[in-house]
Amino acid sequence: MKVVKRYILRLLPAVMWLSATTVFAVTSDTLSIFFAGDLMQHEAQIRAAKNGEGIYDYSNNFKYVRSYIRSADIAVGNLEVTLGGAPYRGYPAFSAPDEFLYAIRDAGFDVLMTANNHCLDRGRSGLERTVKMLDSLKIKHAGTYVNKEERIHNYPLLVEKNGFKVVFLNATYGTNGISVKEPNIVNFIDREQLKCDIIKARLMKPDIIIAFMHWGVEYKTVPSSEEINLAKWLVDMGVDHVIGAHPHVIQPVDVIGDAVSPQKHLVAFSLGNYISNMSARHTDGGLSVKLFFKKVHGITRLVSFEKTLVWTSRPALNSKSDFIIYPYNVDASCLGDTERQCFIRYMNDAEQILGKNVFQ
Repeated sequence: MKVVKRYILRLLPAVMWLSATTVFAVTSDTLSIFFAGDLMQHEAQIRAAKNGEGIYDYSNNFKYVRSYIRSADIAVGNLEVTLGGAPYRGYPAFSAPDEFLYAIRDAGFDVLMTANNHCLDRGRSGLERTVKMLDSLKIKHAGTYVNKEERIHNYPLLVEKNGFKVVFLNATYGTNGISVKEPNIVNFIDREQLKCDIIKARLMKPDIIIAFMHWGVEYKTVPSSEEINLAKWLVDMGVDHVIGAHPHVIQPVDVIGDAVSPQKHLVAFSLGNYISNMSARHTDGGLSVKLFFKKVHGITRLVSFEKTLVWTSRPALNSKSDFIIYPYNVDASCLGDTERQCFIRYMNDAEQILGKNVFQ
């Protein structure tokens, strides 16, 4: 028995969209990329993870979504905390335990975006320690850099998989008013800089360029005209697909074409919270998108994608004293009555939000 109908959502056909039940055959000329929204650590999450021995255990957080994340060739998330060391803190100045990063890695994430409004919550030391931790676990990352040389050598971020070359761009609208201290660098949303970065990305001759933008207005379920215009500009400049984060709620996903080719470009304006302690309406869940690519006569095409909703349960709602991400197709036996009500409300709200068409 399922809690509600299967909440895997699809857009109208374009190119060769697959249905939710179609198996995408993995061959040497195919690639799948998974994107998740905000990976957060509020105070309640840190407390819940600490066991009686003082050890932080996040093993339950991703247990129902781990297999789906790992099924992608490349899995990407938005790391909206620093790993600044103890004392660990939640909002407004995040510093998560290192064990949270271990759990993210073990869940299957390969790439993390770090340019966001909280990346300087622990100042220069927090930024540098976060980069050091990511490097120590061999997790690829983009958005923040210890110095100019590191940015020159490592950005745009190139990831090679299955014979595909994928380039990732990442930038944020701001850092909550905290100034970047030299020699550190944070990628900001500046069209002149973005133009230079896109040109550099194109010179790398990738199959796919994806921009992960930290933008938008918090708690708004529709993008502003500024984000819509910037998304169009990014595509016109040569970006293939645009993924967004920051509002802490999901926003519509759409596909647009361009004037010079038959290519289709996916724009996901906000993926919302993948895991957090937020409880206000629309903030207690998120969206993941998985893009499927295929080389057709040497040209890389986006042939399909999936939009999959998730909802985060928390100790206030369950008897498990833990934060757990539940996918759209969770079995009813996993949820208590209160959890089930919140889950269904979130899924119904999300379906309404995703039904909106931005590019009209």
